[in-house]
Amino acid sequence: MVQAYILIQTEVGKASTVAEVIGTIPGVIQAEDVTGPYDVIVRAEADTVDELGRLVVAKVQQVDGITRTLTCPVVHL
Repeated sequence: MVQAYILIQTEVGKASTVAEVIGTIPGVIQAEDVTGPYDVIVRAEADTVDELGRLVVAKVQQVDGITRTLTCPVVHL
């Protein structure tokens, strides 16, 4: 199982809606609107890195109102 945090920038005033929509996507554990340089932070999981990439590109990035994403895979050192 691969997990990652996805940091999202949105259009002005869209953070709440984006977090709500992303929270319904299978593979998303949690989606929260936050303050700071990013507007939404998502925790997601998938069976493989490739599946995680497909989740981000095919599902998350297609949500209306997103301007940029940064995916940060979780590592256990």
